[in-house]
Amino acid sequence: MSKRTILALALALAMVLGACADTPAAEDTTTPQETTAPSEETTVPETSATSEAPSTTAAAPGGPYEHLARAMAGEFTGTTVEVLAQWVDGEAENFEAALQPFVDATGIDVNYEGITDYETVLSTRVDGGNAPDIAQLAQPGLMRTFAAEGHLVDLSEWFNMEQLQNDYIESFIDLGSYEDGLYGIFYKGDLKSIVWYPVQAFEEAGYEVPTTWDELIALSDQIIADGNGAPWCISMEHGDATGWVATDWIEDILLRTAPVEIYDQWIAHEIPFDHPEVLEAAEYMSQIWFTDGYVYGGTAAINSTFVGDTQTPMFAEDGPQCWMHKQAAWIPEFWPEGTAAGVDSSFFYFPPIEEEFGSPVLGAGDQMVMFEDRPEVRALMEYLATPEGARGWIEAGGFVSPNQSVPLDWYSAYPNNELAAILAEADVFRFDASDTMPAEVGSGTFWNGMIEWVSANGENTDEIFGQIEASWPAG
Repeated sequence: MSKRTILALALALAMVLGACADTPAAEDTTTPQETTAPSEETTVPETSATSEAPSTTAAAPGGPYEHLARAMAGEFTGTTVEVLAQWVDGEAENFEAALQPFVDATGIDVNYEGITDYETVLSTRVDGGNAPDIAQLAQPGLMRTFAAEGHLVDLSEWFNMEQLQNDYIESFIDLGSYEDGLYGIFYKGDLKSIVWYPVQAFEEAGYEVPTTWDELIALSDQIIADGNGAPWCISMEHGDATGWVATDWIEDILLRTAPVEIYDQWIAHEIPFDHPEVLEAAEYMSQIWFTDGYVYGGTAAINSTFVGDTQTPMFAEDGPQCWMHKQAAWIPEFWPEGTAAGVDSSFFYFPPIEEEFGSPVLGAGDQMVMFEDRPEVRALMEYLATPEGARGWIEAGGFVSPNQSVPLDWYSAYPNNELAAILAEADVFRFDASDTMPAEVGSGTFWNGMIEWVSANGENTDEIFGQIEASWPAG
């Protein structure tokens, strides 16, 4: 990926997320306009979804998309579309809620499966000629690999590109493209530079939210000195995707310790993967990950505890066993039953480190790609490109759509309004580095290298990062 594309993508997602900063406060009860809802004359057979997703009041739009309009007219009733993604548990429920209006309005059965060993399962199915109809990809590099191998459907050959260009900033279209074709539609955005903490317990212990790295380390030391357990909840077991949590930390810290140009050059491999600035970021990370007593369960727990369970000890009945958890806004979907985001835990901005590099923000996104070309599959892809295709998840919270036509008042709920406030103060925004690197590295040797690094308690930094550099594909 070129440095120009990386910069354009960063600007694009920042603009989409930043627009939320002007949304009403959470208590605003303004009713969103249903500008693309079908007329009352439209009649389609009623069907039940294969999943037990909660129903919503939203209606699937027809509008400028040919196959979606035909589906709304009942032309594809009784057909089935298979969708595969890495969204499980609460995230799966939210995605199914977003799909439900499409199922109800079209009579098309959507079989959704969320799995944890996602990259391995998807790649195995694709290589075995058993690809799903539609799949979610978090790594643009993997999309380019599938497209180069001829596995993906070129959406530009039939999609209403004029409507797509109206709804999406050009950079998102560029990132979903390979050579002269369009292969991915961006569906979901994430902001990663946040740290969750137990608000009430913090106040009762007399702790204050840190605003600098030094304050963050001092708070961690204070928690230990007070005998209040471990300062940090950290883990990264995620099946074949284990390791990505560590890559997020490296990237977020690098943006705080080096010029942003270094970050861009690192992604584009204009500098070595083990550049001194990157190794310095790893040393900062080591202060938290590998300091004795800092992490609940130590390094063994980091590699063995499922990412969805990372924060659970924070909600222990006898008080927090760990106090801070750096993770994106989707994590509340995995919290124990009865806990609520903004009540039992909220978040603060991951603090700056070196003042000269300001307050950067790290983000990411998921795109939907299409392996099988049938009319009903086209209809669902078109639906996912509309504002209504994301509405069910937006209203559940913790979701930002890259579609700039989404009404801003849909984002009035926590945590979207708080995320927007953080982004509004950002000096720099950049897309997740590992997701934009070649798949062999970003979701391969980088992830695996982090597992080895943690297993060695961070004592082999130069060796691990050197091995990742050596794995970078030629050309």
